[in-house]
Amino acid sequence: MSSSILAKFVKEKRKALGLTQVMLAKKAGVGLRLVRDLEQGRRGIRVDKANQILKLFGYEVGPVKRAPADEEHSTSREKEGRE
Repeated sequence: MSSSILAKFVKEKRKALGLTQVMLAKKAGVGLRLVRDLEQGRRGIRVDKANQILKLFGYEVGPVKRAPADEEHSTSREKEGRE
């Protein structure tokens, strides 16, 4: 997820709940600077800290694990050969 998409998402969710940046920071247990940096789309924010905020909205970010394309094809071929 790009930092600008995340920034827009957090800001919209916060405003929809009627929270100020200060209130959001307190509820999430993070510093005000983190909330401001996140909403401004700054890079370099730790995933665990971003997740402290996102969990208040029922969301979380993290790595997405995908199988390499070669593995997917070889697995399919192996299955076809067994049938």
